[in-house]
Amino acid sequence: MLKTPLITALALGTATLATTGQAQAADLTISCGAVGAELTLCEEGVRAWEEATGHRVDIVSTPNSSTERLSLYQQILSANSRDIDVFQIDVIWPGLLANHLLDLREALGEEAGEGHFPAIVENNTVDGRLVAMPWFTDAGVLYYRKDLLEKYGFEAPATWAELTEIAREIKAAEREADNERMHGFVFQGRAYEGLTVNALEWVASHGGGSVVEPDGEISINNPRAAAALDLAASWIGDIAPSGVLNYTEEEARGVFQGGNAVFMRNWPYAWSLAQSEGSEVRGKVGVTQLPAGGDGGESRNAAGLGGWNLAVSRYSEDPELAADLVAFLTGHEEQKRRAIAGAYNPTLEALYEDEEVLEAVPFFGELYDTFVNAVARPSAVTGDAYGRVSNAFFSATHDVLSGSRSGEEAVADLERELSRLKRRNW
Repeated sequence: MLKTPLITALALGTATLATTGQAQAADLTISCGAVGAELTLCEEGVRAWEEATGHRVDIVSTPNSSTERLSLYQQILSANSRDIDVFQIDVIWPGLLANHLLDLREALGEEAGEGHFPAIVENNTVDGRLVAMPWFTDAGVLYYRKDLLEKYGFEAPATWAELTEIAREIKAAEREADNERMHGFVFQGRAYEGLTVNALEWVASHGGGSVVEPDGEISINNPRAAAALDLAASWIGDIAPSGVLNYTEEEARGVFQGGNAVFMRNWPYAWSLAQSEGSEVRGKVGVTQLPAGGDGGESRNAAGLGGWNLAVSRYSEDPELAADLVAFLTGHEEQKRRAIAGAYNPTLEALYEDEEVLEAVPFFGELYDTFVNAVARPSAVTGDAYGRVSNAFFSATHDVLSGSRSGEEAVADLERELSRLKRRNW
């Protein structure tokens, strides 16, 4: 049951929201998870808190697209609504939503945030206020069919060029063997925030910068960035299906987990699903860092930083109780459970040395440096303008992928558009 009809009214124009729980009024409402395992893990964690405290929580399922979710949150918070007490917020949203969020150090004490990765705590601190607690962190990784690479005599690719050639060769060989549904590579190609992350990884790995640098300089208009986008465009209809232009994380996972792709770029959460009963690729999957751009000193491995946090609305009727729920869900035992059950990266450093966690998800240890050194989107430096910056970037990238602009044209046009957004300063 929702506390007021505001969310339902907003949902009519934006998304379908579902709640779980019984008919009686809940003490709290939390927005966490969208679909599938993410929502299930949230439900399990909330139930454990309910059993420990005797309170009851309604869970609101929001759009899977982070772009749509942010729009919905902004509408709810701008209305000073009390409908949702706890929000699951993206790593790039603290600055955008800070004015609507509780300072969790006031509710949980000055020690709140201790033991978590300092960079994430800093990211969630706006004007000295801890507006969100780290829940899980993320970085893009490369999934590959280790059985197919072994079959055809390949190692995991070190560069994007190597990935392109390996994917092309294995796809062709598998299709000759009557596997007509096999693709070489799937990723997040829809025009949304997920494409911003993918494209940033391509550009940064080629030494093309971070679109907007920490000092505010617009850096996207350079030959390396253009070349990275052109390379990605060459995949469409070759190693990647044309349908990838409308893929989010789940569409890409569906193709890969169905046994119909050699490589997939995705987040760590897909590991446990790929290993689940009924998965066509169970026991056949390897995970490694995303490829480097290629030869030259500017080339490097670049994984986009992701992750989600939990924040308490300033308009909550019971902010202290909501903060207690946040502390429980972001605590050691709950983060350990989520890591083992769902391969969600903990934000607590100690869990990367936990034997049970490493047994469940071996690459947490192997790719530790990847997670710690992931490339951040330019949300901090661009502030309130980030949404428009990201929209401009993923739209330009989508144009290149769909063949309506070249990489060179896109980065030049993008520089002009970002300069208009920046004006004198961000």
